[in-house]
Amino acid sequence: MLLSGTTTFCDMYLFADAVARAAAETGIRAVIGEVLYDFPSPNYGPPAEGLRFSEELCRTYRGHPRVSVAIQPHAVYTCSPDLLTQCGELAASLGVHLIIHLAETQKEVAFCRTAYGVTPVRHLYNLGLLNRRLVADHAVVLTEEDMDLLAETGAKVAHCPESNMKLASGMAPVTELLARGVPVGLGTDGCASNNNLDLFQEMDTAAKLQKVRLLKPTALPARQALGLATRGSAAVLGLEQEVGSLTPGRKADLVVVDLDQPHLTPLYDPFSHLVYAAGGGDVLTVMVHGQMLVQDRRLLAFDLEETLAKARELARRVKGSL
Repeated sequence: MLLSGTTTFCDMYLFADAVARAAAETGIRAVIGEVLYDFPSPNYGPPAEGLRFSEELCRTYRGHPRVSVAIQPHAVYTCSPDLLTQCGELAASLGVHLIIHLAETQKEVAFCRTAYGVTPVRHLYNLGLLNRRLVADHAVVLTEEDMDLLAETGAKVAHCPESNMKLASGMAPVTELLARGVPVGLGTDGCASNNNLDLFQEMDTAAKLQKVRLLKPTALPARQALGLATRGSAAVLGLEQEVGSLTPGRKADLVVVDLDQPHLTPLYDPFSHLVYAAGGGDVLTVMVHGQMLVQDRRLLAFDLEETLAKARELARRVKGSL
């Protein structure tokens, strides 16, 4: 992520304590959360321990300059109303975000309608969880009422277009959400459902998907797509007063792109270039919180060759165990 220009990421998965430690050591900015289910986890064990684990993780990183923690129940189909309510109460008591996969697929919506008689968005609303603290990952399958509820309550959306394409989830109504004033940020989802974490490529896909979805070439223009990956994403994570724009007083998260490339010459419109022509490989320098982490395409934060060697060895062991 650092080499392709990502300065901040949000992650929901297992062993969040290890992810938080890695982020703290490498210098990247992160919002971390342990995934919570209604069944035992290989990390923390029974569901009740997940809440305790999450609370302890929040307290461990409270006040950290770059790493923060959110409460992250997985989805409405893997978490009971009781667990979701407990997660919401914990997030409110700690003053942190509540992040959940929401309305990602038709199958999820069908499950929720059968189990609770409403859409996933209305289900969270009925539980009192749809508010400014909530970040809805994906938000693909939405009714008009769903979008109105998201706008009315101040809930936020993390849009992951390439994951939605790869998993055949559908195309999120991003244009309609933005028109309603819903804060929308841009994400990649994990490598398992995307294969790479290149936000430049994600901007390109996000912009083009809205055009083809609406059959309107002016939908989600380049400047707006870039905004999703910068100011929009910062707002979704509650970091808009710290990062997301080149503004005096911000935390000096900066990315330098090498425009002296054949595919980036000539330059007429920098917004169009960054969204439709540039890629993660064009990133030259990355600074996070005023600290240089990538310089002249060289990773300064840790030993990349050592890390790659360890990753290959782990992959060999995993493949050998199958």
